[in-house]
Amino acid sequence: MHSCAAHWATLLLLACGVGANAQTDSPPPQTPPSSPSVPSGSDAAGVPAAEVSGKPAPVPDQPVQDKRILGVLPNYRTIDGTIPFERLTTEQKFIIATKDSFDWPGFILAGAFAGLYQLDNSHPSFGQGVAGYAHRYATSYADQVIGNMLTEAIMPSLLREDPRYFRKINGSVKSRLFYSLTRVLIAKTDTGAPTFNFAEVLGNGVDGAIGNFYYPDERGLGDTLDRMGTAIATDAVSNVLKEFWPDIKRRYFKKRVLADEAKAAAQQH
Repeated sequence: MHSCAAHWATLLLLACGVGANAQTDSPPPQTPPSSPSVPSGSDAAGVPAAEVSGKPAPVPDQPVQDKRILGVLPNYRTIDGTIPFERLTTEQKFIIATKDSFDWPGFILAGAFAGLYQLDNSHPSFGQGVAGYAHRYATSYADQVIGNMLTEAIMPSLLREDPRYFRKINGSVKSRLFYSLTRVLIAKTDTGAPTFNFAEVLGNGVDGAIGNFYYPDERGLGDTLDRMGTAIATDAVSNVLKEFWPDIKRRYFKKRVLADEAKAAAQQH
């Protein structure tokens, strides 16, 4: 089966750091900026919420803050869960998935994981050397792109689900941790109602099945389920980072927070 030890070690270290350093009582909800370029209720992808009429608003070209957690992890589908729900159009879902897939840190992460897989000699049929590394890089990046497009755009559009992560923000660390971990199983429909996260489960299932075409050493039902389970668990850890990153940033990167607030204030004038 596909060896993910290095992958998991990286994610678990990040998650443990988040859980250990997050404040017990979260700060009050932040009021989204109401500048002309980024309307109130916009999500982390720069995809604005709909107007009061319920019609989806156009997607602005101006990027917003916190597009990446720790500067490298794409964070385009996170939104404040305390603000009124506004649905996304199919176009906006594909924009989020595209940004998550083709943001420049994704190329670096794929290269890093390809190197770790080469050291671990995962997928032995790929060989070693430059050719083996290139093969691992291509398949690692393919996993990211296919998984993102399926779980954030294609399946949510077909199943009428919202692919965004809605931060809980309020409550104890334990309650927020439980909430963030379980969002891979609980999502929202396009109307804002809670539902089983079919897009996450089915999307990663299809992604795992597609992997049979380019992982010759790992074909079959067991390997497919292994890839599916790894992807879902990875997304669960990613949700923890999305939930607590603003708290970590506020606590350890105060100068950056102040600079971002000054920039937002300047945009309002």
